[in-house]
Parts: sequence; structure tokens; C-alpha cells
Amino acid sequence: MSQPSGVSIPEMFQQSIEVITKPSVATFEKYEKHGTMRDALIYVAIGAAIIGLLGLQGGLLSAIGGIISTLVGFFVFVYMVHFIGSKQDGTGTLDEVAYTFALFYIPFQILVSIIGFVLIISLIGILLVPLLPLAALAASIYFGYLAIQSSMNMTDSTKIVITLILSAIVSGIASSIISAIL
Repeated sequence: MSQPSGVSIPEMFQQSIEVITKPSVATFEKYEKHGTMRDALIYVAIGAAIIGLLGLQGGLLSAIGGIISTLVGFFVFVYMVHFIGSKQDGTGTLDEVAYTFALFYIPFQILVSIIGFVLIISLIGILLVPLLPLAALAASIYFGYLAIQSSMNMTDSTKIVITLILSAIVSGIASSIISAIL
């Protein structure tokens, strides 16, 4: 089977819309072989730049930190999903994992950044800002569960949850280290 030749950003954006509005293993399956790690890298880098721009109100260092931590966090997470999933009889490729996760991760992160930016400038928003990461986390867990089922071809709920939790822990540690350095 030949590798995909590359996907345009508008195509990925359309795929993201479908994945987010019609969340299911079947929807992820539809797109998992359309892209590569390279496509995911480009999509995540563009998303990270947007997130960084939205973080400029915290200063340039904050924006740069946002870009770096988004990139590092994403790639550590997908590598861990692939590594841990493979150890638990998952059969997907790293390209499939990275691509399927990019389709929902970046739109969620951009949306959270935009909503957070808007809420911070409103008085009522200050009260709601702490709830935003919790809502994003809940959505990411749900979509991550579906993406692992699809990209790693896993059906055992326990193995999927273990993969999600361990990957999140390692990714969180990596992101914390990056944040501490910056």
C-alpha cells in the first residue's frame, strides 16, 4: 500500500469539521489513512502558531511557550499512544495515530484559546475561564477514545483507557518540563 501524497490544510480542516460534528470510530476510520505524520506536523504547527498569537496578551515569551508546548505535548502524546497501544496489541501506524489526533486536537485547542481570550476580556468570563480546560479535557478524552479505537484498531476499553491515561501523564510531564524551561 502506498503512502498518501499529502493533504492540504483546507482538506484537513473539512475532515476536522466532520470528525468533530459526527464523532464515531467510523468517521475516524474514514480519514485515518489520508495523511501522514508530516501532514499532522504541518496542521499542528499552524494551529500552534494561532494559539501562540492568541497568547500574545501574556507577552512574547508566553506566546512562544504556547507554541512549543502545543507542539511538544501533541507529539509526545501521539508517540506514547502508538507505543503503548502497540504494546497492548494495537496495530495502527504512527502516521494514522498522529493524523487522526491532529484532526480534533488542534481545532479544540484553537477553540479553547479563542474562547479563553474572549472570556478573559469579559467580567463574567473571568468566572468561567477555570471551567474551560475541564470542558476541553472531557471532549478530548471522548475523541481520544474514538481515535485510539480507529487508529490503533483497539476494542478493549481497559486497554484504550490505559493507553490514554499513560500517554496523558507522559505528555503532561514533557509539557511541564518545557514550561518550566521557558
